Amino acid sequence: MKKEFSHLDEEGKARMVDVGGKPVTRRTARSSAQVVMAPETMQMLTERALPKGDVLAVARVAGIMAAKKTASLIPMCHPLAIEHVSIDFSLDKEAGAVNILAVVQVSGKTGVEMEALTAAAVAALTVYDMCKAVDKGMVIGDIALLEKRGGSSDRDAQVDKPFFQGKR
Repeated sequence: MKKEFSHLDEEGKARMVDVGGKPVTRRTARSSAQVVMAPETMQMLTERALPKGDVLAVARVAGIMAAKKTASLIPMCHPLAIEHVSIDFSLDKEAGAVNILAVVQVSGKTGVEMEALTAAAVAALTVYDMCKAVDKGMVIGDIALLEKRGGSSDRDAQVDKPFFQGKR
């Protein structure tokens, strides 16, 4: 079975996919991102001693806002009435990594993968922005879709990607 790009018409021109005939289903996507930093930066983050304030609180709000604005950033994304966004962090002090998990949910005709990926990416960018004054060598990586549920491809929900594997 040949897969085709859904955002290209028969002539290869960009188009927004018509989802008008699809049923409304509950859709969920989980994505991740990681920011790896120096041990001293991780210590300051843990102690909330960075000059710009509570990094993770601001990054959480940025990720939520990003999920809601995805259709303004990604040209072929449909605007969605997002019902839930969560951004969670885990700190791996040994690896110097801030691990980010974004979950986005909607009842709609199209999935929320791009919203979850955008949320995780912008949360990571915000961590970077708020820590860059003390650490210019941080690395953002491992932005990945971990899971999607709902719609016709629900049977393929688990994405075969390991969670949080990067190192600095």
